Amino acid sequence: MTLQIFALDGIREVVPGDDLAALILEAADGSLRDGDILAVTSKIVSKAEDRFVRADDREQAITDETVRVVASRETPGGTVRIVENRLGIIAAAAGVDSSSVPVGTVLLLPEDPDLSAARIVDAIRERVGVRVGVLVTDTLGRAWRIGQTDAAIGVAGMDAVRDLRGTVDEHGQEMSVTIAAVADEIAGAADLVKGKAQGLPVAVVRGLSDLVHTDDRAVAATGARGAAALLRPQAEDMFHTGAAESRAEGFAQGYAAALRDHGITP
Repeated sequence: MTLQIFALDGIREVVPGDDLAALILEAADGSLRDGDILAVTSKIVSKAEDRFVRADDREQAITDETVRVVASRETPGGTVRIVENRLGIIAAAAGVDSSSVPVGTVLLLPEDPDLSAARIVDAIRERVGVRVGVLVTDTLGRAWRIGQTDAAIGVAGMDAVRDLRGTVDEHGQEMSVTIAAVADEIAGAADLVKGKAQGLPVAVVRGLSDLVHTDDRAVAATGARGAAALLRPQAEDMFHTGAAESRAEGFAQGYAAALRDHGITP
């Protein structure tokens, strides 16, 4: 297998109302092929969809986007909050971005990243007849490991995961738990050529056409095939809260149980 990844040069600063598919096609200049996967930075999707909000206080914007606080820590630079946002994504600051935006504003993640990705897929397929997959990517931290990497928060026109359960390895042993997060793997690889501050928000990943769907319209196919497939169900999450939060919850439950044991209603 040969994998090729390259960034598209020449995409200008995106503003609200921009047609991202048109900008991508102009930058690609006829180079896209059937089976290509486009990794599109969420920031330009949010800008095109006018996800700017006035926010003199970024912390309030984070609070507004938060569904559940997973963990928080006081640091020399202020309070760091790891939260679950309305998309079900667990991330620092709920994905609220204050970089490369006008002073006094912040940028929220796309309202529906799967749908955003599907619209780009459909527009490219309809305008030039090329079957592509699209990932909307964002930078996330990772439990247990230092540093950040890009991950897929929106997926359309392609598989988000490759389920290998039930297949056998080279030794003939059946795999029972392996589900490859291919959308995240591709997003991370694409970030190597996009960079963080190089003005290259879109990368083309070539060589994984087996992941790209042949559905005529990605919008109709969006759903179970989207980025939601990458979210671990809460019931299966062994690390639902941070260490300090888990201790506090356990103490509260133990204290309440001790009171009940002594006939005291908490």
